[in-house]
Amino acid sequence: MKYKSTITGLGEMVTDSLKSGFVIIFNDNAPKEIAEISILHTIEKFDSEIEVGDLFIIGNKKYKVTAVGDEANKTFKQLGHCTLKFSGNPDVKLPGQIELRGECMPDVKIGDFIEIL
Repeated sequence: MKYKSTITGLGEMVTDSLKSGFVIIFNDNAPKEIAEISILHTIEKFDSEIEVGDLFIIGNKKYKVTAVGDEANKTFKQLGHCTLKFSGNPDVKLPGQIELRGECMPDVKIGDFIEIL
């Protein structure tokens, strides 16, 4: 396992962003403006960098990592932050973005885990 953390909060706008095919995740001490649009989680120790081909699990949904932005590992380690996009594209549009491919959008709740294998 490369990473595991617990979801501690869900911003008011998370459902809307999931319907649009993306979600922002951030450490649970995010400023209020960011917390409103984010899945909040506890930052834990990284065992290794997120790479194409990794399995990214949110709650009970599994996704294959298809692309990782140049800054995604750095911001995830430092701030618990990245943008997850669920289109499965082989390229990212933003440096802090991670592209995921899977069956459907996650149905997240507080207490669920974020895992990277």
